[in-house]
Amino acid sequence: MSADDVIRAWDEADPAAIHPLRQVSEEAYWDSGRAQADMLASVVPDGAKVMDFGCGDGRVAIPMAGLGFEVTAVDSSQNMLDRLGDQAPDITTVHATADGIASHLGRRRMDAVYSLAVLIHHSYSDCLHIIGKLRAATKLGGILILDWPLSDQPAEADSWIGVTTWSAQQQAEACAAIGLEPVDNDLPWGVYRAVKVGG
Repeated sequence: MSADDVIRAWDEADPAAIHPLRQVSEEAYWDSGRAQADMLASVVPDGAKVMDFGCGDGRVAIPMAGLGFEVTAVDSSQNMLDRLGDQAPDITTVHATADGIASHLGRRRMDAVYSLAVLIHHSYSDCLHIIGKLRAATKLGGILILDWPLSDQPAEADSWIGVTTWSAQQQAEACAAIGLEPVDNDLPWGVYRAVKVGG
């Protein structure tokens, strides 16, 4: 799957088909976002400028803003951003892929970046490309929370909702090359500190 294939599939998907909790109820769907925002808040400094990359319709971005974070919500799907805007018009939204982040931010960098349902669906090379762009958008010493799972039997996703997993060695080598230092945590996602490459 290419990045373009994944973007197109998400953009065209029925919102009810994107997240399994939507089939339970809208309340369950939004409750899950509030729970994830609470988890993120345990590692992101109070009042931080944060980027939600792959924000979708704001399931996590909206409660993060409610917790006092300055949220920039980024997605490649304008349909998703429109739905987010209907719910929370005060949140800054950016229609962009990972390559478009730099032109929006200019020289400004985020205190924290999180991506909770993007990387798992991409190939190894696309995932590394995206992580590199997210690292570049994060200030030195800032926090990245990434859906970048490890496995004893790593494999690339074979569909737009498949899951790509990494070996510990693959991930350690990527972190060293990109400038990420793993941070011990109890979250269901990887947490990393932005550091100088080779430092």
